[in-house]
Amino acid sequence: MNRTPPRRSTALLCTTVALLLLATACSSGSPDDDADGPDEPTPTSSAPPPSHSPAPGKPGRPSPGGTAPSSSPASPSPSGPAKAKIWQPRPGTSWQWQLNGRVQDGPDVPVYDIDGFENTAADVAKLHSRGRKAICYINAGAWENFRPDKGDFPSAVQGENNGWEGERWLDIRRIDVLRPLMERRFDMCKEKGFDAVEPDLMDGYINKTGFPLKAADQLAYNRMLSSIAHARGLAVGLKNDLQQIPELVGDFEFAVNEQCAQYDECAQLTPFVKADKAVFHVEYELPTKDFCAESDKLGLSSMRKNLKLDVWRQPC
Repeated sequence: MNRTPPRRSTALLCTTVALLLLATACSSGSPDDDADGPDEPTPTSSAPPPSHSPAPGKPGRPSPGGTAPSSSPASPSPSGPAKAKIWQPRPGTSWQWQLNGRVQDGPDVPVYDIDGFENTAADVAKLHSRGRKAICYINAGAWENFRPDKGDFPSAVQGENNGWEGERWLDIRRIDVLRPLMERRFDMCKEKGFDAVEPDLMDGYINKTGFPLKAADQLAYNRMLSSIAHARGLAVGLKNDLQQIPELVGDFEFAVNEQCAQYDECAQLTPFVKADKAVFHVEYELPTKDFCAESDKLGLSSMRKNLKLDVWRQPC
C-alpha cells in the first residue's frame, strides 16, 4: 500500500488595519481554515517477516519460494493520540503454525503464524475476514539461498551453515548492514497486512556461527528487531532465546518456543505469562499426554506439530 504523507493546514494571516475594517473578512482566507486536515502531522500509514537454532533435535523451517519483500523505505513510528495500538495476545490463546507453503484451511483458532514471503496480502486478508490474527514468519538470524532478497546480504555477514541446507548464520554484530535488510522484510509484513512478526534464529550467540558473538550482541540485535516491528505498529515475538527472557520480556508482546518440554525448560517462559503475554509453544516428538498438563499449569499455548510444519496439529 502506498504510504500517505502527512498534511498540514496553512495558517491564514489577517491584519486589522483599523477599527472601521473589523467587519471586513480577510480576502486571503476561508471561514474554515482547518478543513484540509489537522494542525499536527497525521501518522504515516501502511497496510499491514521455524524456527529454532538447529541444535540436535530442534527442527523446523519454511519451504523455499515466495514473494519479494518491499523495497520501500522504512516508515517512521506513529506518534501522538492516533498511534495504532499494537496487538497483545494473552496467555492461553490458541494458535496454528504453518510454515510449509501458503496457508491452508485449518483449525478455527484466533491466531495463525505463517511464512511472510510465501503468503500474500490476500491470504492475510482472508484470515482477517475470519476474525483471525496473522503472524509473519521471517528468518532474522540466518541467510537463506531460496529467498528473493538473498543477493542483498553481503558475503561478509554470512557465517557457518546453521544445519539447514542453503542457510548460513548472520553476523548480528553488523547492525549497520542488517538493519535496513530487516526493515525491508518487516515492511513486507506490514504491507501484506500482518499483525505481528516472528523473527527466527534469535539465539545465534549460543551456536557455532563462525563469528565471536556474545550475549550483549544478541541483546542489541533482538532489541533492534523489536524496535523495527514497533515502529511499524507490529507486535513481535521472542523466538526461543530462553536465557535472555528476563532482559527481553519487556521488549516483546509474546514468545514462540520449540520443545521446552522435551528439554525441561518450560518454566523459564514464566516471565511472559506473568506479564500477561502469550507463549506459543510446540513439541515435535513428545506425545501430548507428556506435556499438556504442565503446559496448562504454566499457561502456555501448546500443541504438537510434525516436522513439516504443515496443517496438522494436536493441541492440548
